[in-house]
Amino acid sequence: MLFFVFSSFSKETDYHSKNNRFWTYANELKESLARLDTTANAYKLHKTEIGNVKLAVKSARLSYKKIEFYLSFYHQEYVNEHINGAPLLHIKKTGMLPDVIPPEGLQVLDELVYEEDENLDANLIATNSRKLYNAYQLLYEGLKTKTIEPEKEIAAMRLGLIRVFTLGVTGFDTPGSLNAIEEAKISMQAMMSFFKEYQKQSPLKELQEIINLFSKSINYLEQPASFTNFDRLVFLKSYINPLYRKLGEIDQKEIPNFLPYVSSWNPKSKSIFSEDFLNPYFFTELKKEEDSKELNALGKKLFYDSTLSENQQMSCASCHNPKMAFTDGQPKSFSNVEGKTVLRNSPTLLNAVYAERFFYDLRAFSLEQQAEHVIFNPDEFNTAYDAILKKIVDNKQYTEGFKKVFGKNQVNRVNFSKALSSYVLSLTSFDSEFDEYINNEEVYLPREVKDGFNLFMGKANCATCHFPPTFSGLVPPFYSDSESEILGVLKNPKEKEVLLDTDEGRWQNSISNEKAWIYEKSFKTTTVRNSGLTAPYFHNGAYATLEEVIDFYNDGGGEGKGLEVTNQTLSSDALNLSDKEKQDLIAFIKSLNGKKAMILNQ
Repeated sequence: MLFFVFSSFSKETDYHSKNNRFWTYANELKESLARLDTTANAYKLHKTEIGNVKLAVKSARLSYKKIEFYLSFYHQEYVNEHINGAPLLHIKKTGMLPDVIPPEGLQVLDELVYEEDENLDANLIATNSRKLYNAYQLLYEGLKTKTIEPEKEIAAMRLGLIRVFTLGVTGFDTPGSLNAIEEAKISMQAMMSFFKEYQKQSPLKELQEIINLFSKSINYLEQPASFTNFDRLVFLKSYINPLYRKLGEIDQKEIPNFLPYVSSWNPKSKSIFSEDFLNPYFFTELKKEEDSKELNALGKKLFYDSTLSENQQMSCASCHNPKMAFTDGQPKSFSNVEGKTVLRNSPTLLNAVYAERFFYDLRAFSLEQQAEHVIFNPDEFNTAYDAILKKIVDNKQYTEGFKKVFGKNQVNRVNFSKALSSYVLSLTSFDSEFDEYINNEEVYLPREVKDGFNLFMGKANCATCHFPPTFSGLVPPFYSDSESEILGVLKNPKEKEVLLDTDEGRWQNSISNEKAWIYEKSFKTTTVRNSGLTAPYFHNGAYATLEEVIDFYNDGGGEGKGLEVTNQTLSSDALNLSDKEKQDLIAFIKSLNGKKAMILNQ
């Protein structure tokens, strides 16, 4: 741990002054957005060409990247809503029924100006440019009242590194231009410049090492490489992760008070791929200080107890078998009625806690609520808490276990949920071959796995929905929101007649303020980790092998198959992966199989 405090700033580096680097960049962004607004309006009036608008968008984006790490840290919600959010329709919950809101900001413009000529919409480009300029004007005025505290910006920079790697070089942030590598370089240069100002105040050897790492990462980004050929694995292992670790060794004055309430990120973690990178308790009603080995053991006993269900034949493990990576290997899980299945496939519970929402249709908001749906479901446990608690009270081993953990007369619904959550959230899996390589615990990784990772993070577009390190829809860098996607999954991919699966997904999750057409056939983006052990795939279990899954994505989902899919969020463009690239992708995916999970699977 490096113990020092950034203090005693000279007049030249006074962060309250409007002459420091932050305000230089903030003013540059204001000016570039004004030029973009003017250029977009000229294009609408047929006074300039689209090429000039593209240049103006590029300039604005590069200016934004210089202070993105700060703005997106302290103003996350506003930035996502108005400055640089994903170019996807979303909802605003104004009453019983939601309003569908079009996206705004730099990502939207990056996509709009790179449309095919016949699809270019000058009015829409101009409108979005004006909205963006006005939105930043409002944010800019608000920034004048802020005190920029350097000791807090280390956390912002560490999340900035995560953003560069997970949303930047993957192309998520540049859906039209794919100018991801240059934007990553600008982001890294800006963070290095901020850090250099700190280093002037505390010229320690260790701080110079961080400057050197920044410099080397920028040099690497300057090497000639296309979006497709850029080696993201080297970038992660040699630059991003070491920088993340070194910055984390700096003893900060304090972590911003808001952070634990808006993010599951653990500032004490030393690697983006370490098991403690995220805080699982962020997603549960159970608090960390309430958890214990005894509570976990009690939860494990409940998890495997079939007597708790109404027919005394079904336990949690019936659909989440540890020998099958906590799935059941069925297309759709069996119900408590012979010959009948439940609605959907059983997802793995490994790393399942790392989600803001639960079930394929996102109908549950916590692990505890997820268990309730199973308990009350007539096709599953078909029971109620009163019946379960009575069975526990009548069982001497349980009463002793609850007393040991909670004290006398503590068999109740809340403590039952805490015990079950304790066990489920302990089912983590960050011990794969790939994790060990990234964390320097292993020196060798097969060439096909390396190539597969670079495909996953680049050309194949997998990481624009399956974000590292969970490789799920848990969105970086705050890791507090879960995404759902519309893929156009087929009813039976093996049949000649191509039919869309009829499951309506999130649109029918019984949450009234999410009853919006943009969620028709939308399903949670589940983790890719351990998917080499969890066949069959997707919510309907219709895809038996990883090869079938890769082919589905390679063809562009349902739309790519010629089907009409409402608001498909997966690009319908073919990926044009070669047979070797497909096998490399699968090799990488299998390298994410956890070692403990594989031992149980034998």
